[in-house]
Amino acid sequence: MRYWLVMPAAGASQRFGGTRPKQHLALAGCTVLEVALQLFIEDARCAGIALALDGQALADAALRSRLGAKVQAVAGGERRCDSVLLALTALESQLGAQDWVLVHDAARACLSWRDLDRLLQAGEGEAGGALLAAPESDTLKQAGASQVVERTIDRAPLWRALTPQMFRFGPLLAAMRGAKAAGRTPTDEAQAMEWLGVSSKLVAVLDSNIKITNPEDLVVAEAICAARAQRP
Repeated sequence: MRYWLVMPAAGASQRFGGTRPKQHLALAGCTVLEVALQLFIEDARCAGIALALDGQALADAALRSRLGAKVQAVAGGERRCDSVLLALTALESQLGAQDWVLVHDAARACLSWRDLDRLLQAGEGEAGGALLAAPESDTLKQAGASQVVERTIDRAPLWRALTPQMFRFGPLLAAMRGAKAAGRTPTDEAQAMEWLGVSSKLVAVLDSNIKITNPEDLVVAEAICAARAQRP
């Protein structure tokens, strides 16, 4: 199995607050971004990484030297989907249409080796690719006027989409370009593929793979990293 990684990391983290984007905050002795990248840098199956950064981070020579030769930094876009497309475009001359590409959010710094392996094994045989996801476990309510409960929604068929998400390079690039041309904003790559009529395999996540959205999540991520560091 051989794959390439795209990581959008150019966001301003407006929901997180603070003066620095969350991907550049301290985590486990380095930064959220570096922790999120490390698993892929160490994985021999990962042939290369296209990392989409904002202008300030892109100009940070110290950061880029810490990332190493496997990481190709590119200028990101205003939205997450723009950054993904820019990173894919930067890889276009290096990849074939059938090469595998994984897209993973920098804010999901707690991806485990076990879940990465499960995704790669499950997705390799899927024409439409695959994504890590979590079956919905909470009771779901549909709101009516003034946020009054209108009905309870059956949660059985519902999943929360996570990352990484893996697809063949050619179809994914076509899906992202098609969405941009149509003025559509996919919230993840699987949705862009859906608009092409392609369905992707859901792979149930086993370990914590939280998305760092607020300061409390950063505390939880620190605890997860510490607990994993103590495992044999």
